[in-house]
Amino acid sequence: MNKRIATIKRKTTETDIRVTLNIDGTGKAKIKTPLKLLNHMLELFAFHGLFDLDISATGDFKEVDIHHTNEDIGIVLGQAFKKALAHKRGIKRFGSSSVPMEEVVANVVIDISGRAFFKFNQVPGGQPPQMQDGYALKDLEHLLESLATHLGMNLNITVGPTNKDLHTCLEPVFKALGLALRQATQIDPRRKGVPSTKGVID
Repeated sequence: MNKRIATIKRKTTETDIRVTLNIDGTGKAKIKTPLKLLNHMLELFAFHGLFDLDISATGDFKEVDIHHTNEDIGIVLGQAFKKALAHKRGIKRFGSSSVPMEEVVANVVIDISGRAFFKFNQVPGGQPPQMQDGYALKDLEHLLESLATHLGMNLNITVGPTNKDLHTCLEPVFKALGLALRQATQIDPRRKGVPSTKGVID
């Protein structure tokens, strides 16, 4: 099997981001961004997905806000997965995982179909998570929508009931996402070509 490794660099007037990804890694992560909470979450994502992931990011975090840096990390990470998967021959394509943390449960369902779609659902009845280190739940949505769009993935997430602790709400999402992507990107030895009746996944 060819090595499924990709490096993507993206520099704009707002951010400078570099991502190196090995899909068939061992879960080693080196994450260096100005968003401390996100750094930890991406480490969890890589660990449970068994992806080797190296991310460095700088941006207008202090001058403006975290929006550009957060969103662009999602963009570049999605591009890295898409490049590393190449023609997507032999992959399982679909993945799902459920991960709990205290009363919060994250359900993540994905389809690497080439058709980007993102849906984030909150279970009713919880408490709104409080911002932590400048990060909020809406920032998670922006990051994951960018990831799904640039990978070409249908990503459907349900989380809750949420509580006031943002860390408790985010952690099961990133763990479940890592597990689901690990499942979807694995090679099925019985699949000889692209897992689509069309014969291609863009």
